[in-house]
Amino acid sequence: MSKNSRPIIETKNLEKTVTVADGDLTILSAVNLTINPGESIAIVGASGSGKSTLLGLLAGLDSPTSGSIKLNGEELTALDEDGRAEVRNKLVGFVFQSFQLMPYFTALENVALPLELRGDKHATKTAIALLQRVGLGHRLDHTPMKLSGGEQQRVALARAFVSQPAILFADEPTGNLDSKTGEQIIELLFELNQEQNTTLVLVTHDTALASRCQRSVHIDAGRLV
Repeated sequence: MSKNSRPIIETKNLEKTVTVADGDLTILSAVNLTINPGESIAIVGASGSGKSTLLGLLAGLDSPTSGSIKLNGEELTALDEDGRAEVRNKLVGFVFQSFQLMPYFTALENVALPLELRGDKHATKTAIALLQRVGLGHRLDHTPMKLSGGEQQRVALARAFVSQPAILFADEPTGNLDSKTGEQIIELLFELNQEQNTTLVLVTHDTALASRCQRSVHIDAGRLV
């Protein structure tokens, strides 16, 4: 990393505690993490270890109990809900296990939406190009109901990359797919990631998938080990 380039994600002493029936439950504790621009990193851990919670905090979807998170030098913890949403819209793309597509929108409308929200006049054209890139040029007018799981995740990938995010967060992106389809989605994810030089933060319990990233961090009972 050159002297003048700062980390794109930086956390200091991140803690997340939630109140449950019999007191407080600590989900994350003393998490210090630095991720550089263009890096691919896997966050690996068993179910319930806190990895999805960490991803939500890094993406500004949730607030930590204490500690700080910087995205591209901007202190997320100093921002309110709207401020965090603005940073997300500017910097971040998402791919979720459950696809999270708009059910009544066509594939094309789903992918064009993030650009339309920004007032991009070329939203449709850009979305068509990216859907063709992920092999769905013949499925533009299909709603998610008419698409297979693999096709839905391809739409979700196209939507995530359409605004050329600086950071892509992927939470168990192959969790709902059979292994062959999952492999195809992962190939596509890494190809698109390389083409756009995006920083990739991937949450997975799959060690083979994690090994595709430049490095892995393990989370166990809410702590990085």
